Amino acid sequence: MSISQLDPPIKAAPAAASGRTPPVIRLLVLATFVVILNETIMINAIPRLMSAMQITEQTAQWLSTAFMLTMAAVIPITGWFLQRVSTRRAYTAAMGLFLLGTALAAVAPTFEVLLGARIVQASGTAVMMPLLMTTLMQVVPESDRGRVMGNVTLAISVAPAMGPAVSGVILHFGSWRLLFAVVLPIAGLITWRGLRQLKNVGEPKVSTIDWLSVVTAATGFGGLVYGLSRFEGGDVTTAAAIVGAGLVAIAVFVVRQLRLQRRGVPLLDLRTLRHRTYTVALVLMSVAFMAMLGSMILLPLYLQNVRELSPLETGLLVMPGGLAMGLLGPTVGRLFDQYGGRVLVIPGAIGITLALTGFTQVTMTTPFWQLLGMHALLMVGLAATFTPVFTLGLGAVPPSLYSHASSILSTLQQVAAAIGTALVITVMSARADTLRAAEVGEVLANLEGMRLAFVIGAALSVVVVITALLLPARANNTGEFHGPAH
Repeated sequence: MSISQLDPPIKAAPAAASGRTPPVIRLLVLATFVVILNETIMINAIPRLMSAMQITEQTAQWLSTAFMLTMAAVIPITGWFLQRVSTRRAYTAAMGLFLLGTALAAVAPTFEVLLGARIVQASGTAVMMPLLMTTLMQVVPESDRGRVMGNVTLAISVAPAMGPAVSGVILHFGSWRLLFAVVLPIAGLITWRGLRQLKNVGEPKVSTIDWLSVVTAATGFGGLVYGLSRFEGGDVTTAAAIVGAGLVAIAVFVVRQLRLQRRGVPLLDLRTLRHRTYTVALVLMSVAFMAMLGSMILLPLYLQNVRELSPLETGLLVMPGGLAMGLLGPTVGRLFDQYGGRVLVIPGAIGITLALTGFTQVTMTTPFWQLLGMHALLMVGLAATFTPVFTLGLGAVPPSLYSHASSILSTLQQVAAAIGTALVITVMSARADTLRAAEVGEVLANLEGMRLAFVIGAALSVVVVITALLLPARANNTGEFHGPAH
């Protein structure tokens, strides 16, 4: 394929006709679903990997941690990257990296090679998420954004929720390598189809890159996620030091962006944060993601370690909730277009709180239908929350800031996921260790640790409810901007 075929002359795509989802969005949603699914697909495979590669559980966890760390380090750069290249070039780079990483993972002879493959996969995924959001805001009319964003919710929220369920089913039929062998041809077909049908959207802007910003962003956000992951191993002093260093690097990054904004060349434009609705949406989404990822880690641990279910049984039990979340996405989007965000976000946030409060009461004999019901309620609450929050937040900023706004949103998702995971694992382990020291049985100590960790999730969900009350019914990107342009 020649360069001219890969990147034909750019013509700004017209807005989609009302009531129809543009083909470019359907393609990007499908591609994004596949690449994000891989963020959590390794969770159920850890016991198999420990046996096959003779590694500890903490070492195996790096396959998920490194994925999140890479995403957190790369995504801040995508705001600049997406403005500089065409839609097709960005798509080619994202899916090319993902395919390379997946192929390498399927044949990885050692753990080190597998870890490197996961990092390559994550680099591609980091480009896909902001690319989808930015393109959507450019081609979909405001009156249809809720409905279309409902479809996008399938990729962004349901894919990580479905990862453990999908991997549980695949692992029933083969080794951990089958996870990548199944994904590779599907991703290859989507990439081929995308390159045949994808049209360029918008005009790229030629600009230089500030390497100090790149280094401080990667060090800061990557270091923060890495430091948070170290809390899971109980190494509190080292973890706190790494988190502190990450926060210092992020502070340097922020100061650097504020200076570059005066010249109009920031790597990540922080003027998005001057839009109140966007900032409120950012806080709500981050806390909700913390609660969601925390529960996603805890529930499989409870089902497998306390209730002794297999990975397949665990996957099947959490699958209905994930499917409900995906199927409700388009409906939630249509309701948002008709009635606005508040009528969805507030009940959704309350549903999240009720579900997580229910999980704080789990016992050794809680009926499985009850667990399935609580998980489904949690997923439905998240579906009712995420679609309006994404749409309101991005709709509150001017078009020139869409790529930066989606990059910040995606970066904070990764940081929130890392915080949520570290928080629940640390609380659970500390409580279980205390009870074991008091000669409480192993299983009961683990159960009590999990219940306390679910209390943390429930407390976070109360913050989601409070933040939901601050959101408007509709986005307004004309009257919210405060402060000078530069």
